[in-house]
Amino acid sequence: MNLDKLKTHIPDSVIAQIPDVMAKFNINTPLRLAHFLAQCGHESGGFKAVNENLNYGAKGLRGIFGKYFPTDEKAALYERKPEKIANLVYASRMGNGPEASGEGYKFRGRGYIQLTGKANYTEFDKSVTENLLETPELVATKYPLLSAAWFFSKNGLNALADKGATDADVTAITKRVNGGTIGLPDRIKHFKEFHALLVA
Repeated sequence: MNLDKLKTHIPDSVIAQIPDVMAKFNINTPLRLAHFLAQCGHESGGFKAVNENLNYGAKGLRGIFGKYFPTDEKAALYERKPEKIANLVYASRMGNGPEASGEGYKFRGRGYIQLTGKANYTEFDKSVTENLLETPELVATKYPLLSAAWFFSKNGLNALADKGATDADVTAITKRVNGGTIGLPDRIKHFKEFHALLVA
């Protein structure tokens, strides 16, 4: 597979990470890689975002995290305070401790497919040499693609990718990544672009 064909379509820094991803998580066919890169590209806004943006205003908090912010008054206390927001909404789940532990923010979403929660960081940590529980920021700075590949592999997406190159195949993978079909047209567009390049 000629990765040079991806040049100018995705950043060189991403292309440099692909061989490790192919070796460790078997994302090693044009079909698998095209599906994988399409999801990563969409989820990260074109391979730009590697840290979850939690800088919400009160209205955003009420809309997205209404369960945690049932009143305008409570939302106002957390408005534009990403650390406080993460520590509340990710408390006591995904392997994180209570709000006061600070683990919600420490293990907030990072990487091209946002790796979130201490439990996921602990599992992904087995794939790298560094201690990610001590240096979780490495998921954003060094392993944004590898962490996404771990997620892809863990969720059985190689098998889904092997099924084909139709819009329905992209949709099935999107539902597993996103929980819905947000951004589906963009994901399909990216998939077709990458697949055409990789099979050429």
